[in-house]
Amino acid sequence: MSTNKDTDTTDGLEEVGDNAIAAKETEGQSQGKIVLRKFLRHKGAMGGLIVLAAIALFAFSSLGIFGLPGWWIFNHTASGQVVNPGGAPTWSLSNPFNLGEHPFGQDEIGRDNFARVMKGTQISLMVMAIIGGVALVIGTVVGALAGYYRGWVDAILMRITDGFIILPTIVVGAILGRLVSGTNGAILGLVLGAILWTGLARLVRGDFLSLREREFVDSARVAGAGDLRIMFKHMAPNAMGVIIVNTTLLMSQAIVLEAALSFLGFGIQPPDVSLGQLISEYQSSFATRPWLFWWPGLFIVAIALSINFIGDGLRDAFDPRMKTIPSWRKMKKAERMTKKGAK
Repeated sequence: MSTNKDTDTTDGLEEVGDNAIAAKETEGQSQGKIVLRKFLRHKGAMGGLIVLAAIALFAFSSLGIFGLPGWWIFNHTASGQVVNPGGAPTWSLSNPFNLGEHPFGQDEIGRDNFARVMKGTQISLMVMAIIGGVALVIGTVVGALAGYYRGWVDAILMRITDGFIILPTIVVGAILGRLVSGTNGAILGLVLGAILWTGLARLVRGDFLSLREREFVDSARVAGAGDLRIMFKHMAPNAMGVIIVNTTLLMSQAIVLEAALSFLGFGIQPPDVSLGQLISEYQSSFATRPWLFWWPGLFIVAIALSINFIGDGLRDAFDPRMKTIPSWRKMKKAERMTKKGAK
């Protein structure tokens, strides 16, 4: 008859066995290789990465970029003769290998919806990347300065951060979007990135507050390293997990915000298009020509979900406390090691 003590002993041995297997797999590897290994084993992150890469490759190769021509024959502004009644798509699930001239359909003046969706995807991805880059730089710098210097520097920077936090993002984004309306997506991305860095700044500040008390910081200071070198050469790499993960998740929020602003008419303006602007333009066609509405919406959802899955994978990879369910092979190894330990 087993007792609680026997059960605790068995659980302890099983945990030791799992830890031994994990240690054996990562033996002799650097922290970067361990993180990469865990990330590549995350099925959701890999799926999201493949989908996002496929969407980006499809969008930029079809219409071209930086003056380079694409393989699609239509552009997003050219109108033409409506092929199918009502501009219905020439591609259908009954014959999936025949795309036809307009696989996503046409609008009322004969513009190709595939070209417009691909152009909108290009601009939305560009705006998302710029927002993430700007927020990454501002949030990291503000958080690093506040966490390292503390005192009055921390107080001033955090009050500024609080001021940005209490402002409704959608309202501020709409006002700034209206001020820069008619400009390209790069300027809109810079404007939105300048107001979305607050959460990252607070997280980086918290990490730097704990890192500045570590021995390697004292050693670097004794060796004569300056403040900037200590912050961005020694401390920032140790906070890279927080920075990368939260920047990735911020980018998924950014594309939804850009879509919302464009839907409200405060984002990308014609003749440029974004996915949100397409949904806004074709919202009245939801009942009569739903393909004009559903395709840009599908791409927004796919991009946002892909980035969220990638962010989840990065979070699990950087967090040493995260444990994954072992495979059948690993469980058998752990069982054998447990039996040997019990003997």
